[in-house]
Amino acid sequence: MNKSAKKTLQLLSIGVFCMFFFSFALVPLYDVFCEITGLNGKISQSKENTSYETETGRDLTVQFVSHNNEQMPWKFNPSEKVMEVTTGKYHNATFYVKNTTDKPMTAQAVPSVAPSNAAEYLKKLECFCFEQQFLSPGEEALLPVRFIFDDSLPSTINNVALSYTIFDITDRVDPEMNHLSMGTR
Repeated sequence: MNKSAKKTLQLLSIGVFCMFFFSFALVPLYDVFCEITGLNGKISQSKENTSYETETGRDLTVQFVSHNNEQMPWKFNPSEKVMEVTTGKYHNATFYVKNTTDKPMTAQAVPSVAPSNAAEYLKKLECFCFEQQFLSPGEEALLPVRFIFDDSLPSTINNVALSYTIFDITDRVDPEMNHLSMGTR
């Protein structure tokens, strides 16, 4: 092999290694990007707080949307596609999920809010998206979301879509943790 071919092979090997490393760095970089720019309407967990609750609020339509990542074979649907809510009041919603495979799997849901400027007014006390979901073969569950929209939500926002995409993370989870979580459901 001549010197030029060796150099090209070395550069290609370094390029492949860098692309592999970058693929793992994308998730935390995406989180930082969303936090800085406010794009994608990412939201975080809130503690129960009575300061968000009000006696009077206004009506708001919330649409629940579910997506499966292309490698995720589970059934995943909102129990209600549309919910009429009142700002300043806590509301509960659920999503139905079923492991349709013959193997135990672990999933993680990633939330998004549209329009994205509504995300800062949404507070979630409980959400299945905060935790990994382990299901045995054929197992099904109702996954909860407990949320409130702050009454200071701009009056120009009358409809909000809460979207969740579910991903298969079985290969990224410690098998011992999956075994331990089997008894907790």
